[in-house]
Amino acid sequence: MGTDKKLVVSHAPFWHNGSRISTRNIDIMIAAALPVIAGIARFGPTALGVVALSIGMAMLWELLLNKAMKRPVSIGDLDAAAIGLVLGMLLPASAPWWLIVVGAFVAVVVGKMIYGGIGGNPFSPVAVAMAVLMLSWKLLLDFDTALLNYNLGFKALYPLGAVKAFGASYAADWSARDLLIGRQTGGVGSVFGLGLILGGVYLVLRGHVRWQIPVSFLAGVAVTAALFTLGNAEGELPAYAGPVFHLLTGYTLIGAFFLLPETSSRPVNSLPLILSGLLAGVLTVLIRNTGAWVDGVIFAVLLVNVAHPLLDMIRPRPLGKVVENA
Repeated sequence: MGTDKKLVVSHAPFWHNGSRISTRNIDIMIAAALPVIAGIARFGPTALGVVALSIGMAMLWELLLNKAMKRPVSIGDLDAAAIGLVLGMLLPASAPWWLIVVGAFVAVVVGKMIYGGIGGNPFSPVAVAMAVLMLSWKLLLDFDTALLNYNLGFKALYPLGAVKAFGASYAADWSARDLLIGRQTGGVGSVFGLGLILGGVYLVLRGHVRWQIPVSFLAGVAVTAALFTLGNAEGELPAYAGPVFHLLTGYTLIGAFFLLPETSSRPVNSLPLILSGLLAGVLTVLIRNTGAWVDGVIFAVLLVNVAHPLLDMIRPRPLGKVVENA
């Protein structure tokens, strides 16, 4: 009948706590502010250009794909901007413009949008982009080569690269204080260890990062590095660098607070979160010490992303007792 009212029924859940995706991404940007500002101060205006172009291109690629797929424009949730920001933090200040454009394309289009957009991607979009860039243009991401012409006022060897090439004794050239205050080379936003830690704590306190991930990941890195040092013969040059060096160099802190906690590609339950963090930490040090790559964080993140559906099958037993023929 023409006077009948039609009711629209949707699936549960029906409650919303008021949080927004854009709020989370704004907090990610706030957390990244100190490391990025320190990187710009360290490497100059080119570092600002890398980060700005990465953010702009990530948003542009998502906008173009929205139009091509005839979907609502989604750049307002700032997810693409956050992806571009984290990608820019990992790149050297000397990265050519076309490398940034390609990286943003891979992160947004290949790492996120082809899976249906936010919430559907099984891998960290930034880790996917960095893996493609590292495999395709290795020399452009070699920090010793990329930052050769930068007068930084301190020893400009990339710490992980120096240890990989010349031995673990070179780790003594960088104190924990040097690494925390950014007296090292690396990605634009990866050199200021203290800023990354403060930003990570901020994300944990804001509820965007589950503490189990960074704590277990950093513990996995520290314990595995310590086990490797047990093979250092007394009185001889050390074969492997210690835990503090591995914790404060390379992409370790960015991996702990910005890559592994990515919402769509991490486990959900507490025990799987701890296991995934530990596994990623172990793989990071294994790749660094025995693999062909200087830093193992990116590949460790992707390997753990692959395993997270299996890890999430580990669940606590339900309370109560089994009743036959219930």
